[in-house]
Amino acid sequence: MTTLRRIALALVIIGAINWGLIGLFRFDLVAAIFGGQTAGLSRLVYTLVGLSGLICLSYFFDGDTEEVARDREVDQQARTNTTNQPNYGTEFAEEPDLDKLYNPSQETYEKDKE
Repeated sequence: MTTLRRIALALVIIGAINWGLIGLFRFDLVAAIFGGQTAGLSRLVYTLVGLSGLICLSYFFDGDTEEVARDREVDQQARTNTTNQPNYGTEFAEEPDLDKLYNPSQETYEKDKE
């Protein structure tokens, strides 16, 4: 995500919080901070929030951003690389001889054979 889009998204969130406060409590936070709705700084913030909303409209039309395409590619590779064969090995040691674990009499058989 580019820096411009992050800034735009942050300003849209600020605008959404401000509209929520207006709707719930009839309190305009931007106007309270910057000296009223007609103050220059308040108008600047309102303008930036409006422009940010227009920039964020592009999110609706981004079918495949680079991040989504990369995630899909990684998922596709993971699906093709996996097999249905279980892996009984460990990363620290060789595979144990399961015959000796499950059939201890075989070990005695081998000793008798020598």
